[in-house]
Amino acid sequence: MFLSLLTPRPGHEREAAQQRLADGPYGDHQWLWRLFPAEAGTARDFLFRRQEVGGLPRYHLVSQRAPQSPGEAWLLQTRPYAPKLEAGERLAFELLACPTVRHGRDPRDGKSRRHDVVMEAKKTLLAERSLSRWADWPASDGRPDLYALVQSTCTAWLARRGERAGFVLDEACCVVSAYQPMRQRRSSAPADEAPLQFSTVELSGELTVQDPSAFTHMLTHGLGSAKAFGCGLMLVRRAL
Repeated sequence: MFLSLLTPRPGHEREAAQQRLADGPYGDHQWLWRLFPAEAGTARDFLFRRQEVGGLPRYHLVSQRAPQSPGEAWLLQTRPYAPKLEAGERLAFELLACPTVRHGRDPRDGKSRRHDVVMEAKKTLLAERSLSRWADWPASDGRPDLYALVQSTCTAWLARRGERAGFVLDEACCVVSAYQPMRQRRSSAPADEAPLQFSTVELSGELTVQDPSAFTHMLTHGLGSAKAFGCGLMLVRRAL
């Protein structure tokens, strides 16, 4: 595995911006594919996370193959990635995630459907009060603050995922921010296909490694869904 950092080369920021195919997370995904040339039909074998630093894009990538440079306008730094972790080790983390729960079946393919955990929590609270819309619930009648609902549902989601991914989340210090519903159309989608709808959220805090093998697998294969849209890559460092 390889860990890479891709940034615009100083003095070439405008040229770097012009090389991007399209705006949005899926545009990032399409453009980054060019760093991993392969035969048609090859499955995606990389994760990525885009962040804005000083108004400029910065990409972290974890991949099975070493990426190729996209050109002189970009600075690509790559090194082997083989985390060596021990049970009980405490780490600080950052993660852009798409928190979902699965229930119900899609009649088209029989697969279980993914549902936004925040929207599901809102639906449950509304159903308990026989309401259909969040706006119908007066704030003066005990309606939860939306930020508090996002914080609690997404923290609980990450804690549950940690049970399978080999870590224990310190829920008390988990920070949840930038909850954002998204609508994104794939460039290859038929004209009559509805845009994909999902939500992303940024999570950060500290965790304790419980199962190093399961945790390493999560670091290299991602956590949750919407990986083609830049979700699922957890960045970690040893906690201070």
